[in-house]
Amino acid sequence: MVVHHWHKHGASSRGVGWVYASREGVRSGTARWLVKTPGGSWKVGGGWKRAVSTGGSFVEAIWGRDGHTGPKYPRGTRICAEFKGLSTKACVTLK
Repeated sequence: MVVHHWHKHGASSRGVGWVYASREGVRSGTARWLVKTPGGSWKVGGGWKRAVSTGGSFVEAIWGRDGHTGPKYPRGTRICAEFKGLSTKACVTLK
């Protein structure tokens, strides 16, 4: 999982412009990403989306654009990618 985010020097919020999730060992799948702010509950960041095959045994799903256009979250927010039918999530924390 990769999250492209940005912030101004000294700012406490982080903007998320692009989220990428990849999974190995399948030919198809559906994925979404979830957000949990510090002290908050899980919320859906990007709805279920069909993952596209990259040619081998990997599938990938991409949300957003690579730029300063997405939502802003406080520092310490956890962002996780979830594939339908898979109990384990891939997560990152915005520093």
